[in-house]
Amino acid sequence: MSFHAAIITLFPDLFPGPLGASVIGRGMESGAWGLETHFLRDYAKDKHRTVDDTPSGGGAGMVLRADILAAALDHVAPPADPRPKILMSPRGTPLTQARVRELAAGPGAVIVCGRFEGVDQRVIDARGLEEISIGDYVLAGGEVAAMVLLEAVVRLLPGVLGAAESHADESFENGLLEYPHYTRPQVFEGRDIPQILTSGDHGRIETWRREQSEALTRARRPDLWARARQKP
Repeated sequence: MSFHAAIITLFPDLFPGPLGASVIGRGMESGAWGLETHFLRDYAKDKHRTVDDTPSGGGAGMVLRADILAAALDHVAPPADPRPKILMSPRGTPLTQARVRELAAGPGAVIVCGRFEGVDQRVIDARGLEEISIGDYVLAGGEVAAMVLLEAVVRLLPGVLGAAESHADESFENGLLEYPHYTRPQVFEGRDIPQILTSGDHGRIETWRREQSEALTRARRPDLWARARQKP
């Protein structure tokens, strides 16, 4: 097994969740990737299994303690473990398809699912946690975000999704949004499939698809379009 994910969470029962279904779940069953969960409260030091405390300097909510999370990380991923340590965080670097490809090419990941107001900064610094965000919004915790990251990664692993060429034209793989798709019936509620797609002229079809991708990217994601135009 080349890719193995470890999740540190307060809610291990949420996993595998959607990751156990469809092609992602079948990939797990076939051994293409692996998943294990670790209950953060198992590393607590008191009889109440406390993992959080009030924020220094005052303020609302609670903060995950550095010592408890560090103990979990040291058990799950000792210093010799080559897997990146990731904290799902709304203040993290936005997840991109490029980072997904990098992770898919590696041995796996150790993913911390944050809760409450956040995580003590000292354990982030001391254990070199890479903070990753899946969007400009806030969730109740990092579990759903971790599932998003893992699904994006696992579907790229050999033997999970199918033929390698099936990834090539997807949104973000070439810096553009994907072109529109059509299939039977030929006419749906008075709307025809674009004639060029049934012409059999693969060169013209490829040109049409490229033009559609560019037009969609210009209209919906001008930031991506600007970056795509800068590429040689």
